Amino acid sequence: MKLLFIVNEPAFFISHRLPIALAAHRQGYAVHVASKSGEDVKKITDSGLIHHEIPLSRSGSNPFVELISLFKIWWLLVCLKPEIVHLVTIKPVLYGGIAARFTSVKKIVAAVSGLGTLFLAQGFIAKVKYYIGALLYRLALSASKTTVILQNPDDKEMLLKLGAMKTEQAILIRGSGVDLSNYPFTPENTIEQVSITFAARLLFDKGLAEYIDAIKVLNSRGVDANYQLVGDLDAGNLTSASLNDLDEWGKIPNLNVLGYKKDIAGVFKGTNLVVLPSYREGLPKVLIEAAACGRAVVTTDVAGCRDAITPGITGLLVPVKDSIELADAIQTLIENPKQRIAMGKAGRALAEEAFTIERVISQHLSIYSEVLS
Repeated sequence: MKLLFIVNEPAFFISHRLPIALAAHRQGYAVHVASKSGEDVKKITDSGLIHHEIPLSRSGSNPFVELISLFKIWWLLVCLKPEIVHLVTIKPVLYGGIAARFTSVKKIVAAVSGLGTLFLAQGFIAKVKYYIGALLYRLALSASKTTVILQNPDDKEMLLKLGAMKTEQAILIRGSGVDLSNYPFTPENTIEQVSITFAARLLFDKGLAEYIDAIKVLNSRGVDANYQLVGDLDAGNLTSASLNDLDEWGKIPNLNVLGYKKDIAGVFKGTNLVVLPSYREGLPKVLIEAAACGRAVVTTDVAGCRDAITPGITGLLVPVKDSIELADAIQTLIENPKQRIAMGKAGRALAEEAFTIERVISQHLSIYSEVLS
């Protein structure tokens, strides 16, 4: 049986889907991966998987270029003739879902890992994008041979409201899983200055501006803490911070701009609290990783983020785009180490119960076997 993953970036496939693909490979599937080119392609092929290069731009909007991408995906499906196509990230889900309807593919698995802010923006242009997006999701997901994997119930309700799918097509899987052996529980260091970490792509949609503003508020209050900004710029995203932003933030007292760090578990080992004030998510992997490492979190009461924690038990929820409430919640956990440590321990228990990579792999393999039967 041929199983084809289609994803934008090879790096994203490595970090979010490789364990699932390898488990399917061990079960006898011939696993193929289609993505853009990149240095991580070698990691894919070294793992025994077959790679196909396709032209995909995450933020491109040139209609001619986008039609070429759609055609290339359709042509790959026609030539390869996979039994199952697993689509990951927005453009592969939309273009792959539409293309696969007009091929011999037996089953489409569409992993909707978040609807972003497309259906939340205001204004005339946003409304136009809303209707175009709704139409594309209907075309991509409504075929009876499509199973839609969602990470939170809000996204499920949104797609049902749009008429993009039927209830029986939807399956909820909470995130992409975490290998607990790579994210061990470590006790907090409560002797040194408390350390607060934001770890994500440096996008304003992740609540970056609110985090910076909250640091300024806490500094003005004289709160004794160290703040970290861990993550890389994303030139392909319209909401990415800039190099000028990083230069300005580097001047803020008590804030360390660390850039991209591969060893997030190592970062969290020296962290007391993880903060992600995002506007909307599928189910953010960084909050799962924080829980696995035994770290309390502060995040926003929005789709995806609230589904990654047990509010009041493993972390605190704050209103979206509210720097003062964010600062208050951070200060509460800085000044209450017993509460923070208890939340971290509860977070590890939650990760062991709901977010293990073994659990996620089992759910995906079950979907593959069910859709073929």
